[in-house]
Amino acid sequence: MGNLGTGFTPRHEWSREEIRNLGYNVVDLIADHLTTLPGKPVFKPVPLDFVNDFLDGPLPAEGAEVQEILSEFAVKVAPYPFGNGHPRFFGWVNSPPTFVGVLAEALAAAMNPSCAGGNHAAIYVERQVVNWFKEIVGFPPESMGLLVSGGSMASLTGLAVARHIKAGYDVRRIGVQGTGSRLIAYMGAEGHTCMRKAVELLGIGSDNIRLIPVDDHYRIRVPDLEEAIRRDLAAGHRPIAVAASFGTVNCGAIDPLEEIATVCRQHNLWLHVDGAYGGPAVLSRRYQGEKPALALADSIALDPHKWLYIPVEAGLVLVRDGQAMRDTFSLVPPYIRTDGSPTGVGGLPWFSEYGFQQTRGFRALKVWMALKHHGINGYRKSIDQDIALAEHLADLVKASPDLELAAPQNLSIVCFRYVPPRLSNDDERLNALNKALLEEIQLGGQAFLSSTQLGNRFVLRACIVNHRSVRSDIDFLVGLVRSTGERLLTE
Repeated sequence: MGNLGTGFTPRHEWSREEIRNLGYNVVDLIADHLTTLPGKPVFKPVPLDFVNDFLDGPLPAEGAEVQEILSEFAVKVAPYPFGNGHPRFFGWVNSPPTFVGVLAEALAAAMNPSCAGGNHAAIYVERQVVNWFKEIVGFPPESMGLLVSGGSMASLTGLAVARHIKAGYDVRRIGVQGTGSRLIAYMGAEGHTCMRKAVELLGIGSDNIRLIPVDDHYRIRVPDLEEAIRRDLAAGHRPIAVAASFGTVNCGAIDPLEEIATVCRQHNLWLHVDGAYGGPAVLSRRYQGEKPALALADSIALDPHKWLYIPVEAGLVLVRDGQAMRDTFSLVPPYIRTDGSPTGVGGLPWFSEYGFQQTRGFRALKVWMALKHHGINGYRKSIDQDIALAEHLADLVKASPDLELAAPQNLSIVCFRYVPPRLSNDDERLNALNKALLEEIQLGGQAFLSSTQLGNRFVLRACIVNHRSVRSDIDFLVGLVRSTGERLLTE
């Protein structure tokens, strides 16, 4: 390859042969990574020497050969993944990537379009993806949406529309300061923190968030929600939105959306639903009956990079009233103004009119290719399998004399803890024991769990969004937890 890659030469074009040769090397690295994962540790820390190299290494002054950089990647990066590609990774809500999505990432990067708008193929791919998700959740044709970085940005976008529509004045012009009443938002005590961040960033302020208590199944208590709204109305405040969950991250709880939607309609509030994790469950046999309730939302946050196994980043926001979404964000400079004709150079109304970002990447391609490759039936089968594995785990926990189910099993999340009989009434010692157990398992590399706090209990948490996992992986996990707990207790 001569001196190709040892510096930036703008006039030099890579030949087809050069691209193919290096591309094959990259494909080999990808193939090695994806096919050897089951035989490797789920997780192992990055060696301190490499950490220091990353944190303290000098800025490169001269360019290096690409092959040399790939060799460094193979030594310093590839052996130390997050772990979510492994079949025994059950931490947080992080799925392995579907392989077709990996291919799509490279294709999208090679095209490198700006997906703010215009009349080019990437825009119509994203339009089709948005239309498919409207169908998945039951939204009407006049709704609108766009791909974003993830559920946090999706919730921020949806709640921004809520603020614009429900504030009662031109919030884009006046802002939220100096108005006659305080804007109020409501969310469940188990709701994701991204919704609180969104309310803070929108200038409403965390003092104006009402955290609604949850019931024994960790779902919003609707009577408490109604009472909070009545109190705020009586105090002269302006309630604008309820942020509910279709699958909380702690334990997978689904809020009573139909009842909450009724309350929102009665009081003219916006209903935003965080379905970033749980939304795709409406494709499953067990949860397909929840689709009509989900469809009552005014806006929905989804994360295809979670339970649809798309490589990150791939979030999605849908808003029932597409015109309201455009009114919230549209600020079109003359140089990109378009008549909205699909036959013109400018194409349809730009995605940048429906959200905050102007320059946007081609996120839609990996979602489009994955949905085409697996189909809805393929996804239904995989999601059903994840739910079945979670049910199997919950059954094993309930059947084990030294394990305890800490919350009802919902979606594909199981919260449990190691409870040896002699410590069953000592939460302080149980918390310390389970913390030590979790660290042992995570660093041991044989499986991976995360944790959460339910009341005053520290519990282990398994979230199964892993198309690589099988029943024997769950059996192994339970055996590992019990044997590790027993050993720690003895020590």
